[in-house]
Amino acid sequence: MSAKMIAKCFRYLKDRRYRFNVNSFHGFYHNMPDDVYLRKLFESRLGEKLHLEDPITFNEKLQWLKLYDRNPEYTTMVDKYAAKKWVADRIGEEYIIPTLGVWKHFDDIDFDTLPNQFVLKCTHDSGGLVIVKDKSKLDKRSAKKKLEKSLKRNFYWVGREWPYKNVPPRIIAEKYMTDESGIELKDYKIFNFNGEPKLIQVDYDRFVEHKRNLYTTDWQYIEAAINYPTDPNHQINRPKQLEKMLDLARKLSDGIPHVRTDFYCIDDRIYFGELTFYHASGFAWFKPESFNQEMGEWLKLPRGGTY
Repeated sequence: MSAKMIAKCFRYLKDRRYRFNVNSFHGFYHNMPDDVYLRKLFESRLGEKLHLEDPITFNEKLQWLKLYDRNPEYTTMVDKYAAKKWVADRIGEEYIIPTLGVWKHFDDIDFDTLPNQFVLKCTHDSGGLVIVKDKSKLDKRSAKKKLEKSLKRNFYWVGREWPYKNVPPRIIAEKYMTDESGIELKDYKIFNFNGEPKLIQVDYDRFVEHKRNLYTTDWQYIEAAINYPTDPNHQINRPKQLEKMLDLARKLSDGIPHVRTDFYCIDDRIYFGELTFYHASGFAWFKPESFNQEMGEWLKLPRGGTY
């Protein structure tokens, strides 16, 4: 056994928070009620108590929403396949990235019918993704292992994000797209609170050294970081279609306490990405921590945010 593995074993025995994290990852707590599980996971991840009775921070309020804002429509909205029609019905088919196919198992995919470049992703989770830039170089064995593993996982159990619990696991293929960089596809993640956009997050250099800049809705840089470093010297131009994106975000988030609407912008054309209800599952770190509270103030919970 390596020194690193021995150290992990000692930490597992000594550190109850680390032990809970490891056990939760392996699915040991499926019988634990959601509220009890989230209290324990919150403390193990962030090192602080979860105040569900009077939530204040953004992270705390996201946990509250997991438990008490259970609109059945959310299941359709997080389904990466079904969400396309849901979104198209509200803002138009022209914003939807073309779907090239949908399958229940990797072995069902007919690769001969797919173009040279495409993206494979699972409809029911986060992380089940394979980007194919050259079909002739695709390692199908590795891709199958990754996607089939995702298909067997119910994403709900990880952070008790209940909308994912009943999403049917499938694989979809989408058109491969890049932005002006020719390398990646920046997405503009718009945080909406009670139907009004308040914050825009832009991720970049994901395959090099993942960074994330935050902006106001009038494109002023925010001196704060969420989960990844920010770089004030990295200039991200204001999207020409920013106002249109914000308008689309309002339409998609209307009547919802909080949802993140993600868009791509390619050659001044807008495409819908996905809908996310619980950013980082409500376990994000903030710098400064006061920004966690500020975002919490933006989020007005139903019934005042109490039991």
